[in-house]
Amino acid sequence: MSMIDVASLGKAKPSYIRQSMYGPATATGLPKMRAADLPGMVALPVQSLFPDIPKAIYVEGDDLTPIRKATEAALVNCDMSKIKPDSSVNILTSQYGFMIMGGFAYREVVRTIKEIVEQRTGCKNIRLRIATGFRLKEPEEVIKHYGLAEMFDGKVSPALYVDRAVAIDTPIGKLMGIRKIYDADYIIHVHHGELRELDMHRMISRTMKPFSMSYARFETRSVHHMNFGPRSSNLIPRLIFESPFVQEKFTFGCFMAASPQGITGIEAGNDLMPIDRKLMLLAFKSYGKIRELYNEIKDCVSIMDSSGEPRYMVGGGTTFGNLLEAELDLFDLDTVPISLGFGYYQPPPTQPKLKAVNPAIRAMVMNHFWTGVPHMELATACPMVLVGQEMARLVKEDCMNIEMSKHVVTAESLPAAVKFAKRIAQTENLIAFDGAYGAITCSEALADHLIKRAPAVSERVENEMMPKWLRQRGLDPRDAL
Repeated sequence: MSMIDVASLGKAKPSYIRQSMYGPATATGLPKMRAADLPGMVALPVQSLFPDIPKAIYVEGDDLTPIRKATEAALVNCDMSKIKPDSSVNILTSQYGFMIMGGFAYREVVRTIKEIVEQRTGCKNIRLRIATGFRLKEPEEVIKHYGLAEMFDGKVSPALYVDRAVAIDTPIGKLMGIRKIYDADYIIHVHHGELRELDMHRMISRTMKPFSMSYARFETRSVHHMNFGPRSSNLIPRLIFESPFVQEKFTFGCFMAASPQGITGIEAGNDLMPIDRKLMLLAFKSYGKIRELYNEIKDCVSIMDSSGEPRYMVGGGTTFGNLLEAELDLFDLDTVPISLGFGYYQPPPTQPKLKAVNPAIRAMVMNHFWTGVPHMELATACPMVLVGQEMARLVKEDCMNIEMSKHVVTAESLPAAVKFAKRIAQTENLIAFDGAYGAITCSEALADHLIKRAPAVSERVENEMMPKWLRQRGLDPRDAL
């Protein structure tokens, strides 16, 4: 592996930020300055660190034709015979899909599915459902921004976790789905396979997790989050998905697969288990090395500079949540995550109480993020600097984090915030979570460190860590790799 010259690195290209009522009320709804524009910030290409990371067919700003063609190819072998001309069909989506690289790739997948189902089945009663994690008005923003009402002739609706329920019989009793999700004859499950929520699913039944989260009422979501541990909780989505009620309606699933490089392809099928395995192997090969490389960061200032809540913001093609727990190998099933209630509040007796934030994160600068999701642990466990009075007002009025404003300070500008954060953190290492895939937006000092550590990380993951991850899931590394 040849070493990269830091001096040759180019300027970073942050992702598009969609304006939202959950963001700061600036004149444009956007930050005045992006982290990529700070002096000394560079784009460190992921492929130059790990050449074997799967390449992308689409990166933000590219022509969408490869996404459409890949979706068409993935759907060729999908059996759609359940769907008749007079059937009703719900295409199920998540608002998080519309946060990936500006959201237009996910939109293209949805549009292609709708058109192909119409062509192959003659069905015209195809509706779109958009599920949300916490922010109740976000699906409405998504519908308007992406012209989804026009795409579906007005047959589009949010599916909220506080909407009317439908009971689903499972081997552990009745669990509650969202009625709007299941109010059609058939459903098509359209999701995304990038490394989000690893602390929750651990790459076990990853394809089914939305059935206990995105498509479930809050009572059942709470069962998943709080009543089970970080491995047994993955029983819940599988029980719901495999229930007779869901199976009678389920037709096929379609996933946008991703690596830190961008969208790598589209996976679709009537059976989710082969897709589950493909996404698992892709995650190990794609994200294992990036996660372990982030574990080589011993001190840094993290800059939040994208759409959504901090934990799910992307930097270098992987989410901030993975840096938050980078000191823990979350692919290793022997490891207990921090973020779950089980791991944070009720660790096993043999395990010491964990910190809510990776100790390597010495300070956080909040240039742009959305409220509406609980993350008090960030402000109480790590020095946090807000950028601008609009951001300060946003945090003060956030009902999900009602005490957060008491634990933060506010700077008038991004450079001032970074200067202050670097002083209290005593480091020149900056890393920005600005939504970018393909490259890590970071300071020259951190880029130099990551370049030097990448070869050792690559060897450790290939020879020690990945074989263990596979064996834990019943796979022989000789067959799987």
